[in-house]
Amino acid sequence: MCDLPPDLDRLRTLETWLTLTLDRVRQQIKDVEQRERPPAPQPPSAPPRRPRTPDWGITEAGIGTPTTQIHRGDCWAYGKTLQPISTERARAELASGATPCDACRPDRPLGMPPPGP
Repeated sequence: MCDLPPDLDRLRTLETWLTLTLDRVRQQIKDVEQRERPPAPQPPSAPPRRPRTPDWGITEAGIGTPTTQIHRGDCWAYGKTLQPISTERARAELASGATPCDACRPDRPLGMPPPGP
């Protein structure tokens, strides 16, 4: 005994209904798989940019610094108080009596005469 219709017209109708139902089931499977799929790993974010190293800097006279000093921007001896300055200001400060750093000697690349004795 068979539970399917005996005539071709109803079998074709049943086939169409089953195909449509199967398509809906397959689409539902895709939707559920997509929802349950773990998110794709994100590429690591870029590290924060470090500020640009200035070409020249000045440390004002104060506690631990007896005179105003001019440094190259990459000088290791300036500590934490280096204020970036322009090339023109570095030259002007040296001309008006600021001391060039003994470690980085900014007076040389700036074309300034060495400090007097």
